[in-house]
Amino acid sequence: MVLALSPYEENDGAPIPGQEHEQAPESESEPIKTKRLRWATQYKKGKSGNKKRLSIIDRLHHRGSQASEKKRDSGGGESLRTDLGGIQEEPVPDRQEEPNVDRDNQGPRTVHFNIPLGPEAVDENNFPIQHYRRNKIRTAKYTPLSFIPKNLWYQFHNIANVYFLFLIILTIFSIFGASNPGLNAVPLIVIVVITAIKDAIEDYRRTILDNELNNSPVHRLVDYNNVNVSTDDISMWRRIKKATTRSLVNTYKTISRKKEIPGQTYAERAMDEPRESYDSSANRRQSAFSAHTQRTSFASAREDIQMTPVPSPLPREDGLTIPEPDRPKTAMSYEAQGYAPPTKNFGSLINPYREVGNARFHQDYWKNVQVGDYVRIYNDDQIPADVVILSTSDPDGACYVETKNLDGETNLKVRHALRSGRKIKHARDCDRAEFVIESEPPQPNLYQYSAVARWKQRSSKVSDAGEQMAEPISINNLLLRGCNLRNTDWILGVVVFTGFDTKIMMNSGITPSKRSRIARQLNWNVIYNFIVLFLICLVSGIVEGVSFGKGHNTIDVFEFGSIGGSPAVDGFITFWAALILFQNMVPISLYISLEIIKTLQAFFIYSDTEMYYEKLDYPCTPKSWNISDDLGQIEYIFSDKTGTLTQNVMEFKKATINGVPYGEAYTEAQAGMQKRQGIDVEKEGARAREQIAQARGRMLNEIRKLHDNPYLHDGGLTFVAPDFITDLAGESTKAQQQACEQFMLALALCHTVIAETTPGDPPKIEFKAQSPDEAALVATARDVGYTVLGNSADGIRLNVQGEERAYKVLNTLEFNSTRKRMSAIIRMPNNKIMLFCKGADSIIYSRLKRGEQSELRRTTAEHLEMFAREGLRTLCIAQKVLGEEEYQEWNVQHELAASAIQDREDKLEAVSDAIERDLTLLGGTAIEDRLQEGVPDTIALLAEAGIKLWVLTGDKVETAINIGFSCNLLNNDMELILFKIEDDRIESAEAELDKHLAIFNMTGSDEELKAARKSHEAPAPTHAIVIDGDSLKLVLDDQLRQKFLLLCKQCKSVVCCRVSPAQKAAVVAMVKGGLDVMTLSIGDGANDVAMIQEADIGVGIAGEEGRQAVMSSDYAIGQFRFLQRLVLVHGRWSYRRLGETIANFFYKNVIWTFTIFWYQIYCDFDMTYLYDYTYILLFNLAFTSLPVIFMGVLDQDVSDKVSLAVPQLYRRGIERKEWTQPKFWLYMLDGLYQSVICFYMAYLLFSPNNFVTGNGLNIDDRERFGAYIAPAAVISINLYILLNTYRWDWLMCLLVAISILLVWFWTGIYSSFTSSDYFYKTAAQVFGEATFWAVTLLSVIASLLPRFCIKTIQKVYFPYDIDIVREQVRQGKYDYLSVADGSDAMSKGSSTTDSDIVKPSKHTHYPSVDEDQRPIYPPSVAPTATTHNPRSQNGSDGTDFTRHRSSLDQYPPAVRQSVDRARPSFGKHLFTLHSRLRDESQYPELFYPNARTNIFKNRSVKIINGQNTSLV
Repeated sequence: MVLALSPYEENDGAPIPGQEHEQAPESESEPIKTKRLRWATQYKKGKSGNKKRLSIIDRLHHRGSQASEKKRDSGGGESLRTDLGGIQEEPVPDRQEEPNVDRDNQGPRTVHFNIPLGPEAVDENNFPIQHYRRNKIRTAKYTPLSFIPKNLWYQFHNIANVYFLFLIILTIFSIFGASNPGLNAVPLIVIVVITAIKDAIEDYRRTILDNELNNSPVHRLVDYNNVNVSTDDISMWRRIKKATTRSLVNTYKTISRKKEIPGQTYAERAMDEPRESYDSSANRRQSAFSAHTQRTSFASAREDIQMTPVPSPLPREDGLTIPEPDRPKTAMSYEAQGYAPPTKNFGSLINPYREVGNARFHQDYWKNVQVGDYVRIYNDDQIPADVVILSTSDPDGACYVETKNLDGETNLKVRHALRSGRKIKHARDCDRAEFVIESEPPQPNLYQYSAVARWKQRSSKVSDAGEQMAEPISINNLLLRGCNLRNTDWILGVVVFTGFDTKIMMNSGITPSKRSRIARQLNWNVIYNFIVLFLICLVSGIVEGVSFGKGHNTIDVFEFGSIGGSPAVDGFITFWAALILFQNMVPISLYISLEIIKTLQAFFIYSDTEMYYEKLDYPCTPKSWNISDDLGQIEYIFSDKTGTLTQNVMEFKKATINGVPYGEAYTEAQAGMQKRQGIDVEKEGARAREQIAQARGRMLNEIRKLHDNPYLHDGGLTFVAPDFITDLAGESTKAQQQACEQFMLALALCHTVIAETTPGDPPKIEFKAQSPDEAALVATARDVGYTVLGNSADGIRLNVQGEERAYKVLNTLEFNSTRKRMSAIIRMPNNKIMLFCKGADSIIYSRLKRGEQSELRRTTAEHLEMFAREGLRTLCIAQKVLGEEEYQEWNVQHELAASAIQDREDKLEAVSDAIERDLTLLGGTAIEDRLQEGVPDTIALLAEAGIKLWVLTGDKVETAINIGFSCNLLNNDMELILFKIEDDRIESAEAELDKHLAIFNMTGSDEELKAARKSHEAPAPTHAIVIDGDSLKLVLDDQLRQKFLLLCKQCKSVVCCRVSPAQKAAVVAMVKGGLDVMTLSIGDGANDVAMIQEADIGVGIAGEEGRQAVMSSDYAIGQFRFLQRLVLVHGRWSYRRLGETIANFFYKNVIWTFTIFWYQIYCDFDMTYLYDYTYILLFNLAFTSLPVIFMGVLDQDVSDKVSLAVPQLYRRGIERKEWTQPKFWLYMLDGLYQSVICFYMAYLLFSPNNFVTGNGLNIDDRERFGAYIAPAAVISINLYILLNTYRWDWLMCLLVAISILLVWFWTGIYSSFTSSDYFYKTAAQVFGEATFWAVTLLSVIASLLPRFCIKTIQKVYFPYDIDIVREQVRQGKYDYLSVADGSDAMSKGSSTTDSDIVKPSKHTHYPSVDEDQRPIYPPSVAPTATTHNPRSQNGSDGTDFTRHRSSLDQYPPAVRQSVDRARPSFGKHLFTLHSRLRDESQYPELFYPNARTNIFKNRSVKIINGQNTSLV
């Protein structure tokens, strides 16, 4: 059957529904019910509507077509379409549909409920032809049977593993000269086994999580004939798997029965224990969240539950019918007279004449849920599948869901039951219901769903009697898997999608794979080594072939005949034998070593207690373990504002009512503005705070005099305005009193807030809102005596100055990003109908009644502009009085638009627009979104490090500018370039760009772009750009992109306002690709996902907007301030460590391989092994592995505190100087030189003569000659690594010593056994010779001497900045950091070493649950914004540190905290080194030539003169 998506016939002359009524007769006399047009989750198609949706959907592993994101016909897209009746459908002309994504070509599905499938839908065995996916999900890759073959298949996708496997296969053939193929395979076997164990552990963890999820409890209707699936139609393979699983489980239970709690299996405990959601991050599937429930009263898993807390009417006797009113056969009708509330026949899915079976609700597992099942979900439960809601505990059919797991938003969304299904409340009702749901195919769009329910409304027992009815189903009627039911006792629904067909699973693709820059460059270095390997193998093959062809040489004596039969074939065989012998040129251990290093680096980042956010119990959580070195090369940071730089905790600060401003506040933006004007901000701030405190006290007294408000909590009052209370009391004028009352009434009525009352004395009311702004508005109304007590059956209950009132909410037209406003139509107690509207000032002003309130408009606009300059977010409030006739006429049109299946959004928008006109202005509000703790200092510190920060926000230009000043992004010396194109023409934008480029003597040419790509200098702090979204759209055009990029490159700061998620990603892509720089994006909301995934590093903040950004990020942190430590400490450490580690790794393999190569010169390249074969095997595994690995994990040039105290050290990473191609080749040449020393020292000892041991035996054979060379090479390598290590602590020295001694240990032990063959007694014979120790000592000294001399000369005469800072540390110039740290009570436990920060913090761990999926608060008591106060941080200043003081504010008063730019006369290098050390009295040696550290002064001069480019 094809899904019918045709609209209902619309006839302007036909009766149209107005108010809804139930079908029962008594409902006709009920009052008008609440109708709400829920816009909360709507992603309206507008300028950026599609892009917003794509920002989420584009990250999918299986990307669907953008067709699913197009305009949504058939009404599947609006957030809430309520009160739509089961309207009789009439045929209409077909209309071509825009296709949706059907990923698996399943086609539209038709789900039958108590209606047999047609003959075309079943096979010859009467089984359904269409098979639906099970609800059991598996995110694990492997099963016990498939693990070995599948894991090997994945591992050998790595070309390096294939290469080494090929070498092992070669060694099997003795013709290639390998002595022991088994031992040759040991390194690869070890690596494969270790990797397999790691994969098995990760996959076992995923399996445990899958089992927890699949075994989560749900109440499912059983003993009911679900015709859509067949329990008997199970494949033989699945039966075998199930039988095997059962036997394994039973065996395990038998073995571990003694360990179990008596009488309580896991399944039973799962019913009793709260279960937390999880995220299987290893597989990057952000989807399969375990059910979270706070009920602790589940019955056992085997209990059959007939009923739940639902009123249960007595069963009716068969034969009795429900009395039906005499109604017309159309779906709607009107009474003849006037505009009385129209009646609607929504119909009912229940067939009252159907016989009742034995169906009952039984507690079952998620994995047993199937398409076509009835399920009952309880409050706080997680939804097990995609469920169409039939009925809820709410009389209006409403329920509330939290979609945090889907889109990252913690605000509650409203969903509604089908009107035709609201009578289905019990198992017997489900048994009587007969209907079909024609649904679209599974598709991943979270904001769209289109289906229709069809049934026959029975009027008698005759099977064919009755009307054909239909009701459209949209996303509003669908609960998606992964959501949590909130504030609703229960819902009953039917399952339409299960398992991997659900939207959350279709959106669960892995985060886009990112590889670090070093990893990408490393491929070229490996290729270079392959080339070198090929050349030496080619030389070996040619020389050996030529030698065999010549004859009359030692080959004739020691070997009989040619192996290959001819010189050419012999050379060919030698080529492959050389490949085996010189295989260490491409070290297999390099890859596994890098994995170990990066894993441990990620562990240290996670364990750093200085980045642990105690409020949310959230440590810094690495999600991508393989890109930590990229953190050390970041040049551009792109940040969201709201929730990232700010707290997303809204506080109502000011208001303007009837032209009178109210409210006293001292905001961070205001402080920034005064700072620009040269005002002493500290003194002014203290004065302002004292004044506000006094005003608060007066206001509280006035409130208590006016009305002793029991719901007012003194600490939560944010709107400090004593004059407002006096005006509200009528002490000024009657008109102002009425304006204030009406204003607060509008705030208390125009919202979608859910009120929750906490019993107590006094009681406490908290508000759960769809946005924190809305909660702040309603909370302020509560504080001044207009308290929202809750929702009644048809409206809102208020407590107005002690008097309880009920207001009927007729319609709610909610806010979305396109409308930028919301309205509520209220029937007042005096029966008057009022429309209250709030929204952006530009939107409200355009809808005010023309020719009226001109003075009020001007005054209010001035006040709102003043509020915006102070960094406050503004809204306008307006109202309109509606006549009864006007409303009823509009409501008819509204109901018709709501009933449409196609174009429902556009029709509802047009109808809403018609009523929201000719408004009367009441005033405006101003809300502060406070800066996060430590944001200004963090931004200043990052700027000193040479990192450029761009802010991409959706806020107003004025608000963004003032926040920029308050957080040190902008300053008073900058010239602001306000880039705004009025006419939206590319030509105008280009002219504007050319004008501003001329300031910097630039034209935007390709040559200038090439120069910009090479320059990593921070621009002078003279200019900043502020651009809005409309203008940004123009300059991102291909024609202007380059000019805009070059202009931004010359500006210190860039602020993009009013931008969409897609524009955020486009800006990141422009900078990343255009300038070839490393970028980092940081955000906290679902709208930041696009730019987080576009950047090289994505950082998510676990904030108030949910965890979508966290789930899509590479690193997750609790606060913006932790970014400075993540980047400047761990990022710099990781980059420097990895760059040094890789260079040393290549070096050590060159020295080892070429000692063997030099030996081949003297044996005609016949691939004779210089060393015993065990030396070759153990070289990378044991002799040299530990020091180089721990260098990459624990080495430190300076401590974490010094790294933050001198952020300029980070600039070396921006310039990418820790890993360069010249460095690679220098280390390779060093290894080549040392290989010559190690080989020829021993060779020159043996070549002149032959000598014997004390027992008369000579030691000039190959094995003993190799024993002379190998220890010297191993010692040189390990000491060379130690020489390149900055930190010589006991652990590093111990590891080097162990690695060196291991050569002697292995030689002595192994050569003691006769099984060592020719190597037998080598240790006793070689180590007993004085010549061995002499050669070893001389070889080591000669090998390391050049490196030592070069490093000495470099550090003394050409020091890097890190060398100077390390010398300062040795001189005690940074001791004050430790003193300051010790005096900071909140920084206890911090350390300068990795060995200290490795200790995990004592935060709560949930077994088998990812850190980023642990609950923030108990869901049943969590306020909207914070656990302490819904709207306030108890007066804390967001710029003051309360813990984790990691940098600027730790310095003693004598050290000036300066963020001034370097003076041009000295260049930027002086600032690089002395920005923290400018106090002459404290550090005289830095400023006087005769001071003790004059050599350091000389070094400073060199840097000032530009002779050292380490920070240029």
